Amino acid sequence: MTRAAAPAASETGDPLLLTPGPLTTSKRVKEVMVHDWGSRDATFVRINGEVLARVRDIVNGGDDFVTVPMQGSGTFAVEAMLTAFIPRDGGVLVLINGAYGHRAKKICDIAGRKAVVHETAEDTPPDLAAVERILRDDKSITHVFAVMCETTSGILNPIAEIGALAQKHGKRFLVDAMSAFGALELDARKVQFDAVAASSNKCIEGVPGLGFVICRKAALEKTAGNATTLVLDLHDQWRNLEKTKQYRFTPPIHVIVSFHQALEEFLAEGGVAGRGGRYAENCRVLVGGMRDLGFESLLPERLQAPIIVTFHMPADPRFVFQTFYDKLKERGYVIYPGKLTVADSFRIGCIGRLNAEHMRGALAAVRDILAEMGVSSPKPAKAA
Repeated sequence: MTRAAAPAASETGDPLLLTPGPLTTSKRVKEVMVHDWGSRDATFVRINGEVLARVRDIVNGGDDFVTVPMQGSGTFAVEAMLTAFIPRDGGVLVLINGAYGHRAKKICDIAGRKAVVHETAEDTPPDLAAVERILRDDKSITHVFAVMCETTSGILNPIAEIGALAQKHGKRFLVDAMSAFGALELDARKVQFDAVAASSNKCIEGVPGLGFVICRKAALEKTAGNATTLVLDLHDQWRNLEKTKQYRFTPPIHVIVSFHQALEEFLAEGGVAGRGGRYAENCRVLVGGMRDLGFESLLPERLQAPIIVTFHMPADPRFVFQTFYDKLKERGYVIYPGKLTVADSFRIGCIGRLNAEHMRGALAAVRDILAEMGVSSPKPAKAA
């Protein structure tokens, strides 16, 4: 009888999070949080300043851009961005092919911002010809909003092409880069955006609690008075930081110091190229291994971002997702249920403090669990 392998674990003994974030972080990123700092102390002020500058540098923003932090999850930053940059008499074209596009539309609705929608299926990028027609014909549109990597499916949307269309038709471009920031290139010298929203707990491999918006200063200066809430007033937050170097309200100090450490590790790995390269290898190993086992991924390679991969649910009645999930967790791997409407599915992430060996370990666990469950083939119904 072969002996069962020991459960996989991170550096601190926790299960590995094969999710789109929060995700597995390094031991050091967690350790720096055991200390306390005063939010007005010079050491913390210096750390915070370095964080904001380094985040801006990831998109090659230079002096034309500034990073404005926003306490809370990534959605806090997205809402702050949308409600600041879209004026009350403006309108936004929201490109939707997943849950986060729908969330942006809901934000606009609640804030009383006119939103025009171009929606495609969750496994389909925006129709650029249709986008251009809308921008040409609807003069009420002042802004375009797109999600760079829609983790509902894992699809990579054509941000550069969308930005070029926005610029061609005189519209301003806003990007939700939450799941891609730090792993996939987004260069302010190549893509003409006014603002990009992201957060601490994705590809930079920090912990949750801090969102941020990288803003073109010239555009940010014109947003005074647009905000619909006090706490999410991006312009006011910026002005206060510029004047006093302080947050208006209590910042998540431990999260920011941890994020500073995560950025140190990000730069040591080679920045976007190094971090993105590791994730791309994780994705290659994962997709190849799952296909070898008989699973089918939702997206073709040309649309798949190396962030999270959606797999069709097996048709075999002996495959019960909750059992599969629980058995993987027992072996030290936590995955995600599906979020699609177009197909029954589940998702496995490639980001966080993970490498190709971790992915191979997860694949071995999947193979063993299928045998335990008596699943003869993990192919979906359409190919079973």
